[in-house]
Amino acid sequence: MKEAAISIRNLKKSFKGHLSIGRIEALRGVDLNVPSSGIYGFIGPNGAGKTTTLKIITGLIFPDEGEVKIFGKPNSEFTARSNIGFLPESPYFYDYLTGEELVFFFGSLFKIPKKELKERTVSLLELVGLKGKEKLPLRKYSKGMLQRVGLAQALISDPELLILDEPMSGLDPIGRREIRDLILKLKKEGKTIFFSSHILADAEMICDEVGIIVKGKIVERGKLETLLGKEVRFWDISFRGAQVPLELSQKTVVSHEDLTMIRVDSEEEVETALLLLQSNKSKILSVIPHKASLEEIFLSSVEEGKNDKQN
Repeated sequence: MKEAAISIRNLKKSFKGHLSIGRIEALRGVDLNVPSSGIYGFIGPNGAGKTTTLKIITGLIFPDEGEVKIFGKPNSEFTARSNIGFLPESPYFYDYLTGEELVFFFGSLFKIPKKELKERTVSLLELVGLKGKEKLPLRKYSKGMLQRVGLAQALISDPELLILDEPMSGLDPIGRREIRDLILKLKKEGKTIFFSSHILADAEMICDEVGIIVKGKIVERGKLETLLGKEVRFWDISFRGAQVPLELSQKTVVSHEDLTMIRVDSEEEVETALLLLQSNKSKILSVIPHKASLEEIFLSSVEEGKNDKQN
């Protein structure tokens, strides 16, 4: 069996607060396993402990209790940390450097031969979609371009594990799509990507597994397909017709001019509704089944996490 990319056991961390507050528990016994060669979404509300966990994994801060292993090795070992590429949420890059100079500089910290480093810099900037922009100073980069050059610097040592803190935060829809596509491309190359996010739609699109953290504790985890399940929760039926049949009026969700959408809870109700609509000579536009969404699981987990904290 392949070694887990990240193995976390009973991770605890607290910080000194104001005198009236005392110590603040950021992590309250976090346990997590991140499999190799996949995309793992670490999601939770702001202040849940996501960034604290990532900083402990990368060795930037130390836990009060617990252990972290990277591919089976304690993260305190240099050989374990050297296999990590990291992009913080709000990286600061010296903005008078060009994209090419920045990536080359970070690569020089790994003692990569100069010729190989130049070649790797060029190929990485092309990989992240910055070909033709590599000579521009960073102060002229958009937020999306800075995220992409940040990914290039995180990849310069060719790490097996890539850790990204809120990589899609603050990006417009096009920028988010570009980062998602890049993460999927890295997965195809055999990388393990562990990223934190509060943007649930992005996580649902690309993750193989997720862990939900609330108030410093993991409240839900597992394969996304298992968490979402296969059971259909309800059906939305859209149709055009001058009048909604009386039997369906209580199920109307949206009605505008002659366009109507109704929501029913079972296959039997779908069949009954379709027969009524056909007899009413309505034009059926769509019948869409809806399963549980990551957002619903997340909101339920957040509520349970709050109750657990209170108890």
